Amino acid sequence: MIVEVIVDVSAYPIDRPFDYIVPEELKDLVERGSRVHVPFGNRKVQGFITNIKEQTDIDTSKLKEVQSIIDVEPVVTEELLQLSKWMTNKTLCYEIDALQVMLPAALRATYKKNIKLINSNAVEEPFLALFGKKDIISYEVIEKAGYLHQMKKYLTQGSVQLETVIKQHAKAKTITKYKVIATKEYIQNQINTLAKNAVKQKELMEWLLIQVQDSFTMEELKETVNANNNVVKALIEKSILELEKEEVYREITTLEHHDTDQRFQLTEEQAVALEKINHAQNHKENTTFLLHGITGSGKTEIYLNAIENSILKGKQAIMLVPEISLTPQMTRRFKLRFGDEVAVMHSGLSIGEKYDEWRKIWRGEVKVVVGARSAIFAPFKDLGVIILDEEHESTYKQEDNPRYHARDVAIWRSEFHHCPVILGSATPSLESYARASKGVYSLLTLKARAKEQALPTVNVVDMRLELKNGNRSMFSVELADAIREKLDKKEQIVLFLNKRGFSSFVLCRDCGTVVECKNCDISLTYHRAGEQLKCHYCGHEEPVPTICPECASEHIRFFGTGTQKVEEEIARLVPFARVLRMDVDTTRTKGSHERILKQFGDGEADILLGTQMIAKGLDFPNITLVGVLNADTTLHLADFRAAEKTFQLMTQVSGRAGRHDKEGKVYIQTYTPEHYAIELSKAQLYEPFYHKEMLVRKQYEYPPFYYLTLVQITHENVMLASEYAKLATDWLRANLSDQSMVVGPTACAISKIQNRYRYQCLIKYKKEPILIEKLQQLIKIYRTEWMKKGIILSIDLDPSTIL
Repeated sequence: MIVEVIVDVSAYPIDRPFDYIVPEELKDLVERGSRVHVPFGNRKVQGFITNIKEQTDIDTSKLKEVQSIIDVEPVVTEELLQLSKWMTNKTLCYEIDALQVMLPAALRATYKKNIKLINSNAVEEPFLALFGKKDIISYEVIEKAGYLHQMKKYLTQGSVQLETVIKQHAKAKTITKYKVIATKEYIQNQINTLAKNAVKQKELMEWLLIQVQDSFTMEELKETVNANNNVVKALIEKSILELEKEEVYREITTLEHHDTDQRFQLTEEQAVALEKINHAQNHKENTTFLLHGITGSGKTEIYLNAIENSILKGKQAIMLVPEISLTPQMTRRFKLRFGDEVAVMHSGLSIGEKYDEWRKIWRGEVKVVVGARSAIFAPFKDLGVIILDEEHESTYKQEDNPRYHARDVAIWRSEFHHCPVILGSATPSLESYARASKGVYSLLTLKARAKEQALPTVNVVDMRLELKNGNRSMFSVELADAIREKLDKKEQIVLFLNKRGFSSFVLCRDCGTVVECKNCDISLTYHRAGEQLKCHYCGHEEPVPTICPECASEHIRFFGTGTQKVEEEIARLVPFARVLRMDVDTTRTKGSHERILKQFGDGEADILLGTQMIAKGLDFPNITLVGVLNADTTLHLADFRAAEKTFQLMTQVSGRAGRHDKEGKVYIQTYTPEHYAIELSKAQLYEPFYHKEMLVRKQYEYPPFYYLTLVQITHENVMLASEYAKLATDWLRANLSDQSMVVGPTACAISKIQNRYRYQCLIKYKKEPILIEKLQQLIKIYRTEWMKKGIILSIDLDPSTIL
């Protein structure tokens, strides 16, 4: 028997399966999707079995043998094996990278396998003899004894259990327990022969005689019979108790909430949408639904009902959210509805917690996973629905290899499982809405808020007029007055600014020098805490200069506005207001997102100030005022999606106000109030914005009228980066068909990051049948020739940004 193995080495010549002979003793154990240890060159590496066959074209005398099997039960399902092949082609990545991204970090580490004895009566000698007096022995003991076949049989029967102890990254969490190993007759005999002064031992033995369960923690023994360590030790010596380690899951700590599950009566629009989704579920149709509902229209209630329908049919569901800040609120709603059937997967969990949640899914112990992008690879075997909330968000696209989009993976998995995908958003991406308009997706529309509240009143404030009137504050007179008014009414306020830090940059007023990062072509951001200048691209930090580094002038000042600076300004404007700031700097610690949101939800603060992470998903009844301090932050980026992102952000953040009984107000401050993205977000009019933006995209030949591929070249030497970018561009022009346009090469908008100069070219096309083939050829040239010169080439099919 021969297996094809993808080895854990990311390198061009090795990006293919290698054949290995399966030793006789392992033949019944190998399965597709299991990991193995194999010799590779002069070392031992890990790999994934992707195929099993009886014959090979290679001389078998030259083939090496599989050394050992890591997984008796495959960690990658048949479906995910097929998905990895598709991803390798779709994202032009190494196959090993596609396989690794599907597993939690803990499984990418070195680890040890243990076998736990569950039912000794069902296990025969001499296999049982391997355990001796222990309940747990290492996998290696069984492997060396040559009893792997028996072990697999007992695993299937449930007589033994496979446990994984992770080294380096995460370990399976265990608790110490004391197991009763003696019969009741033996314990009674021991009581009869006890010395009179062994009162505590007698109490414990008599208590054990009347217990139904047979294992206890030390805490249980102390609380119930006031036992101590010496008493327990005495019973171990008398062969009544035995120490054992029991594997338990790490509990994901959540802050205490006193909510109850609220089932809302569906509106007519919601009922119509849900009926179509349920029809697709019941008839196993892999329809992709675009659920376009204004903010507050009750999209989450539709998600909950669709998932409930899946569970009733014995199927599972994946629920994706774009921001880690949204997971606490969403997870709480799902756990209130589905209880312990829910697993959680996002970057805020520890490696051990992610590992435990993944095992719950893998073992089939849960029916629903709520999580960020990577949760799309949850190893469910019978999916009933996949949901992407806020489907327009760019965080669903992975920015490094493999550059997959969670939406594409969701659609692929829905075709495999014959189940629907729901893409939900108040502001869908233009690409999704265009597909829905053409009938590729099925459009479901919710035009009214679920509780029939009016949309908030939106006021656009022209900051140019504020400047003319002498107001140099970051708060317009209207917004400042509205803040005071809402504070007087004991109502809550959300202030949105899409920049963290104190100021955007530090500038010398005499010579005009802006202090820049020494590694990147970007200005450093001033952070008041610690008086530091920080680069948000490479992490470089340096102290704030007191004089200009160029002309030695002392007239060096902070310009622009960051969340820290706004926080100070609020303190001057309304000194009595209680303010919570939510940005990357205040949410670094574990659980900080949930803690801040709980404080705000419990009324411990009047104002929540934050960046993009507060723009969506928040649903608090007392928020009646939203202030956007600078709508121009995203509007003037050198990106064709700038207007779309601005409209989405303004609409989403406006939707945080007046979601319950109280009327909501929104103030959008801008220096370009006439821009259609601002004007149309004022009335939350998506369709007019869509038609206007589509005209612009058509004129400049951008998606969704054309597909895009971004090719980027970087090098530490600017001349070499420029030279090879031209080589790549010329090669693409010469080899692609005349149906494609190759634009460039040009320097990237941020021309240097981490001391590497960046050039790029864009490929625009409507149909290019040979694109993947030609890009693979370019990658081959790069890996065989250009790589030696220190060039780095990256290719992004369907990039989320071209900055």
